[in-house]
Amino acid sequence: MSFPDIVGDIAARAPDLRGRLSANAPLAPYTWFRVGGPAQALFSPADEDDLAYFMSRLPRDIPVTSIGLCSNLIVRDGGVPGVVIRLGGKPFGEIAVLPDHRLRVGAAVPDMRLARAAAEAGVDGLAFYCGIPGSIGGALRMNAGAHGGETTDVLIEARGVDRDGAIRVLGHADMGFSYRHSDAPDDVIFTSALFQGRAGAPAEIEAEMARITAAREASQPIREKTGGSTFANPKPLSAWKVIDAAGCRGLVMGDAQVSPMHCNFLINRGGATAADIEGLGEEVRRRVRDNSGVELRWEIRRIGVPA
Repeated sequence: MSFPDIVGDIAARAPDLRGRLSANAPLAPYTWFRVGGPAQALFSPADEDDLAYFMSRLPRDIPVTSIGLCSNLIVRDGGVPGVVIRLGGKPFGEIAVLPDHRLRVGAAVPDMRLARAAAEAGVDGLAFYCGIPGSIGGALRMNAGAHGGETTDVLIEARGVDRDGAIRVLGHADMGFSYRHSDAPDDVIFTSALFQGRAGAPAEIEAEMARITAAREASQPIREKTGGSTFANPKPLSAWKVIDAAGCRGLVMGDAQVSPMHCNFLINRGGATAADIEGLGEEVRRRVRDNSGVELRWEIRRIGVPA
């Protein structure tokens, strides 16, 4: 599927853009599932100022979707109408170690890289990020956490650009964190964040990271085409337990499968479509609801339109 080309009109309205703007750009290669249709327009800004300029010139009737490492994302087969913004490059990928055990981190930095940088600097409290296969922008949006730590525990403030092109700085209280959720304004595209750690010994932090990594590799299908944890835990229960109890371990739809290794993971066995994966997730939700009355909430983000 392809969309009408809107790139020419956008470029005419923003002649001083410095980033890359392309029409009908494939998104599947960016996603961990390796599925989905194109972006009607894909924009990769040169830096925060370029993003702000772009947003200030973009017509209000054009929808905007931001993506990161796409490790927790399903792009539907029909693609994503409007503009998809993907941050990358040095301006959004820098990490600065600051006094008082603080780090300023670009939104495109992988969570694992933040954990490593903190460990090398002797900053404890951020090791849990080594168990999260996403980037900082996504961690801010969904209060990402693992192995006893959450983004809310370490965030001081987040910085971003809103739909009008204004720079926004959101303090911890402004983020409205809850379990795997943030109440931050939907139109803010995060560009960086400031984190607070504590003093620690690099060797001890790295040992903790090694423990987390080993536990993850032993229990999760991380070498498959997957998207991370599919559903949020329906506390006080565990998602994988209610899925397993509903008989969904190994369940197949098309070429999508509930992982036999960890049944809160869906995998693309090679030829799955986005519809296969999302449909399988909905079937899991139905079976769990029928079996236990538990309503599972998607943790994987789903964007775009069906084919």
